[in-house]
Amino acid sequence: MKAIVVTDQAAGTAGMKLAERREPQPSINDVVVQVYAAGFVGTELGWPSTWTDRLGRDRTPSISGHELAGVVTALGYGTTGLSVGQRVFGLTDWYRDGSLAEYIAVEARNLAPLPGDVDFTVGASLPISGLTAWQGLIVHGRLQAGQRVIAHGAAGAVGSMVTQLAHEFGAYVIGTGRAADRQAALDFGANAFVDLDNERLEDVGQVDLVFDLIGGDIGKRSARLVRAGGILVSIVGPAEERPTDGLAIDFVVESDRAQLGEIIQRVRDGRLRTNIGTVAPLDDALAAFNPTERQPGKTIIRVRP
Repeated sequence: MKAIVVTDQAAGTAGMKLAERREPQPSINDVVVQVYAAGFVGTELGWPSTWTDRLGRDRTPSISGHELAGVVTALGYGTTGLSVGQRVFGLTDWYRDGSLAEYIAVEARNLAPLPGDVDFTVGASLPISGLTAWQGLIVHGRLQAGQRVIAHGAAGAVGSMVTQLAHEFGAYVIGTGRAADRQAALDFGANAFVDLDNERLEDVGQVDLVFDLIGGDIGKRSARLVRAGGILVSIVGPAEERPTDGLAIDFVVESDRAQLGEIIQRVRDGRLRTNIGTVAPLDDALAAFNPTERQPGKTIIRVRP
């Protein structure tokens, strides 16, 4: 089968290659999925799990990508909850070969049913962005209606999900980003917007929750805006500065079938919309991951036409 593999960590996305690999076989509690669409996060080339197994042993050449949508073609021993021929989507294990391939073996628990009225491209765009937003806001951020929330990168793949979910749950959402992102952030449901290049973040005043996708100086300044009892949630590692009288929580997103179900239902009824940018076939994936200029939205690889 065709797959996008990596062998050279220093080369980044430029070192990705289209190669032939053996089709995977399902282990206990696995399913094999014929991949129709797959997502990729550029930062995964900096994750140790891309290059080594859980014991620190080299596992290259490894297949990239961890988001997928497709159809189940085989079940491993003991697998329950899914069936051959079922449409599914989800987020794969960080330490196993990924979704930028024609087939993938994945634990069944990491997948959820994909309704027939949702396109595979849409399904593949949701797992990391949607689950990150849900877990950061609802699970770790303990979001409540009426709270003031800063959503950094509000027009990006994750930030747009944060903005929409926070808005739905009754928060006052302050989006941030570049000047060119203002209208998109407002369209996603932000009540206000801060251009981080030209406007003072501190002018927004105190907030109950910060969802930090940036870190560094912006993360430190954001921590100072969290009121007593508030929470700073980060997906870019431990906070360099913690709120004076609040919590700082950093987390790594994980797959959750029930949460995937909540997310896909919101897509179906119009409460959530995806932020897809480039869609490219597998043969053109390398060019899509190495654009000559900044591309808005999430890049999705359409593995099967």
